[in-house]
Amino acid sequence: MADDYRALMADLAAEHADLDAVVAPLSETEWSTMTPAEGWTVRDSILHLALTDEVAALAAADPVAFERYREQRRDRADTFESQRNLATAQLLDLWRANRARLLQALRSVNSRSRITWFGPPMSAMSHATARLMETWAHGQDVVDALGLQRPPTLRLRHIVHLGVRTRAYSYLQQGLTAPTTDVHVALSAPDGGAWTWGDLPAPDHITGPALDFCLVVVQRRHLDDTDIQTEGPHAREWLLIAQAFAGRAGAGRQPGQFKAARIPS
Repeated sequence: MADDYRALMADLAAEHADLDAVVAPLSETEWSTMTPAEGWTVRDSILHLALTDEVAALAAADPVAFERYREQRRDRADTFESQRNLATAQLLDLWRANRARLLQALRSVNSRSRITWFGPPMSAMSHATARLMETWAHGQDVVDALGLQRPPTLRLRHIVHLGVRTRAYSYLQQGLTAPTTDVHVALSAPDGGAWTWGDLPAPDHITGPALDFCLVVVQRRHLDDTDIQTEGPHAREWLLIAQAFAGRAGAGRQPGQFKAARIPS
């Protein structure tokens, strides 16, 4: 587990660095480009990551202080609005400092330590995975806004795992009861390998590219705009409401809004 946790820390840092490499060279006009997230620019997406990385670091480093913060979370919107006009250099400095603080906080705890968050409490391992997922998901908004493509990496495995683990949570967020039967998930990895979850004899099956599955569970693509295939009574039902992130269920993307990204070979 210790080796897995160290590898996850390295993957989280790499996800930060990859998105940094996308946004750092942008012009001021590009920073102001509207993303598919309603009302949010590229700048807003990075500010959101900067602020939530700071809070995630607080949750890992000081649970008591985080509980106080969570009780006053209405102030989060005020903080966001007050910093939307930060100069680009200041915003980059803030994001870089806060994500470094997050990595330091996560490296200081045991991978099995329980961390309170806005959703259910989770292990430090899951907390770090959730931050990687958030970085990747908001990074998708950025590249979609700019008309860019980014190659899928093996870091997607963390997001797939989180997406599978949050199946019951996705139903809960919709006020529904999750089925008790398993779903077998078999996905093609970016390197051509196979990633699987669940029991093969399960009544429901999901197959397709890991990238597409990730885009669906972070609600950046509609299921019908991907190459994901579903079989059984509950597989499609789940993916239409899948939500790997904590908080209110989002509206997601509408059918036909985007096709899943395809990277030329």
